[in-house]
Amino acid sequence: MRVVTRRCCVCEWRDRAVEADGADPDCPWCHGPTMVEAAAEAVREPEEDRDPPDKNPHAAALGRLGGMKGGPARAAVLTAKRRHEIAVRAARARWRRNRTS
Repeated sequence: MRVVTRRCCVCEWRDRAVEADGADPDCPWCHGPTMVEAAAEAVREPEEDRDPPDKNPHAAALGRLGGMKGGPARAAVLTAKRRHEIAVRAARARWRRNRTS
């Protein structure tokens, strides 16, 4: 991988990008050939030097499982009257928000 500055041979397009070695993309504007004006090696930090992810993926998966069950379980115990009350409150809140903006 390397950071390159490319210039179109046909139009006035010029941009910097990270691309694989040996890549020769066309111009995104006119699809003409491009030339490399400047190139620099992209530096990748080793895997062991990277910061660990903030969240435990196993705990996140368990949380998603509970979240996927929660909505349908709540809907199953709500009465028709309560669902209607919730829907009316939501509609009023939407109308109130749209009227002031």
